[in-house]
Amino acid sequence: MIKKLPNGDLDLNVLEIKDVIDIKLLQTFQDNFATALTMSSVTVDKDGIAVTKPSSYTRACLSFTQSTKIGHNHCALSHKECGEEATKTGKPYIHTCHAGLLDFAAPILVGDYHIGSILGGQVFTSSPSEAEFRKTAKEIGVNEDDYVKAINEIHITHEKNVIAAAEVLSIVTNSLSQAGYEKLKLSIMSQTLADNFSQISATMEELSASSITVTNNQHNLSEEIINVKNISIEINSILDSIKSIADQTKMLGLNAAIEAARAGEAGRGFGVVATEIRSLSQNSKETAVKILNLTNKIQESVDKTIETSHATLETTEQQSAAIQEVTSTLMEVTTLADELNAMANDN
Repeated sequence: MIKKLPNGDLDLNVLEIKDVIDIKLLQTFQDNFATALTMSSVTVDKDGIAVTKPSSYTRACLSFTQSTKIGHNHCALSHKECGEEATKTGKPYIHTCHAGLLDFAAPILVGDYHIGSILGGQVFTSSPSEAEFRKTAKEIGVNEDDYVKAINEIHITHEKNVIAAAEVLSIVTNSLSQAGYEKLKLSIMSQTLADNFSQISATMEELSASSITVTNNQHNLSEEIINVKNISIEINSILDSIKSIADQTKMLGLNAAIEAARAGEAGRGFGVVATEIRSLSQNSKETAVKILNLTNKIQESVDKTIETSHATLETTEQQSAAIQEVTSTLMEVTTLADELNAMANDN
């Protein structure tokens, strides 16, 4: 099971052979190796459990030694001791098993971490002693004559050939494991890269969409500000009319007051009304002037707002263009990351 540590590195403690080496490829190599050198071979994980099928196992081992519980236990113990010693040294280890056959174990490492071993051998370096193997046959509970016959079928070779074979297995399997580990890291890194760029690209697309909305809103705001300015101008025009009407009303009130004075006692009431009209017209004019001053200030503020709005609009348009350009670049990088991920996972 592949597991990542908090710092992003792979947890080698839980790394398995199948994570870094293609088992089919390993099986093919193991079978060819065993056939070419007339030696048995099998690959086990760090717990001693086989991950490949045995290659070229001898009849003596398969049909006799491992056919009984005692013999099977002896083999398991022998394999364990051999594998542990190879793990300690980090190098191939050669030893003679309980049945008197020459075996070896080559550790499979990723850096300094042991992930399994490749076991092999089941050969002799000299002619076997019939008496010794009859004794072994009795210990494990198999037919002596059949066992001796199977023992005599076992290949005899020089010890240096066994050592050389173990070295070859060690070099090849560890090269495969290291290359597989680097490929695994590349695969995980490229996947992480692709995922991150996809997320960034999606975020940038959202920003791009929102920036377009902001630009459109800024356009609308500018238009509304201009509308406000136009309305202020219209208000000023109306205020000018009000001032003109107030002046005319004041003049009419003055004329009415003069006529009321001429009329004497009969025009006294009309004179009061004329005075009120003049006062009202004066107040209307003063109010119109105050409103005019306020609308002038509004226009000044609106002019500044329009200026700022135009500057903001220009900036947002530039930002929108920049975000779209970045989004386009990120999409290209995301495509490259996807291609890299595909290449990393290509068998």
